[in-house]
Amino acid sequence: MRSKLVLIEGLPGCGKTTTAQLVYEILTEMNITSQLFLEGNPEYPADYDGVAFFKKNECDELLNTHEKFKDLLSNLMIKQGNDYILEYRKVKIEYGPNFPDELLHAVFKHDIYELSLDQNRKLITERWMKFADRVLNGADTFVFDCCFIQNPVTMGMIKHDAKKEDVISYVIELETIVAPLNPLLLYVDQNDLDHSFRKAVKERPQEWSEGFIEYYTNQGYGKKQNYKGLEGTLQVLKARRELEEKIFNGFNITKIKVDNSSYNKNDYKQVLKGILSNYYKQTN
Repeated sequence: MRSKLVLIEGLPGCGKTTTAQLVYEILTEMNITSQLFLEGNPEYPADYDGVAFFKKNECDELLNTHEKFKDLLSNLMIKQGNDYILEYRKVKIEYGPNFPDELLHAVFKHDIYELSLDQNRKLITERWMKFADRVLNGADTFVFDCCFIQNPVTMGMIKHDAKKEDVISYVIELETIVAPLNPLLLYVDQNDLDHSFRKAVKERPQEWSEGFIEYYTNQGYGKKQNYKGLEGTLQVLKARRELEEKIFNGFNITKIKVDNSSYNKNDYKQVLKGILSNYYKQTN
């Protein structure tokens, strides 16, 4: 069966987004109908971005605490069984100042990636299962940027300093869910992690690097190791790389490491084109 899913993974600064965009271009050139979802897309069909989760009592508390916005919130809440979700990022874009920062901060505390690891895993795996069931018999191929390995590892290791086996089992559960889609995993590699991350810090907005360093050193694994600043963040990334290497080696799905150390986009596209062409010949 033709692959219905191409997964792009790798460490920050390695070129995941560029890879995902190139894969989408190549699939289009191969006349394969595909859909591209990059990190941060609130429409991600197998993940949540900018979405809060509330149990009924938590939802009631939010409505009562913010009485002024009770009608608005009631209309925006999406019921899921006995619980509720609120796609607050999309709501903020649509409503602007009518959805004030005070309310946004209250909602953000319930973001799905601010929950416990167990609750996050339950919600995310359910989301992946619904996606896999929905697209199994469809014609499109989906290209996903960094939500398959990165998000569970970030949530488990970086945020909660969970046991390695718990993080690994989370990702392996996702592998089991997507296996019927005959996925192809492309893991973007760099031969010099230090250089690639420092390059990303230099090229991206200061706000990004400051937020990233804070996230990696002020909680979970980084905080426990007492890592600080950019150098400490690099130490966390090295530990993350070791864990992701172990996860990658344990996968049964088709997996390929691609070297993007040269940052030569034209040459890199040809490498990806060769990989995708060979893979789709084998799976057609």
